[in-house]
Amino acid sequence: MATTVCDVRLTDAPLALSTEIPPAETGAIVDFWGVVRATENGTAIAGIEYEAHHAMAKHQLRRVADECLQEFELNQLIVHHRTGFVAVGEASLLVRVGSRHRAAAFRASAWIVDELKTRVPIWKHPVAIRAVASAALPQ
Repeated sequence: MATTVCDVRLTDAPLALSTEIPPAETGAIVDFWGVVRATENGTAIAGIEYEAHHAMAKHQLRRVADECLQEFELNQLIVHHRTGFVAVGEASLLVRVGSRHRAAAFRASAWIVDELKTRVPIWKHPVAIRAVASAALPQ
């Protein structure tokens, strides 16, 4: 089996994929970008403030990633989640799954996103447009 690449990060920096070549036995790559929508529960927002219990979130991200690698026999797994303010249109979550075959890559991608949402202590707080506008006004 090819070498497995696993990169798990919790970051306040914008998300980007590296240009590294995937492991040689990788026949399928599925990328998922979770992007902040313009509305949350029917209300227009400027973005989302992501808050995390950093130590526990990193620990849980790693556990979920390790389980995913075992369950789906992946060659590559990249999971990056933003914290802090993420504006509308920007990515808050990046998941790249590489495997020998496409079916495993698609299943693993869906599985890991679902698990992250239920198990990793990251909370989102929508930021209303008016809150951002009033913060920019001179006092």
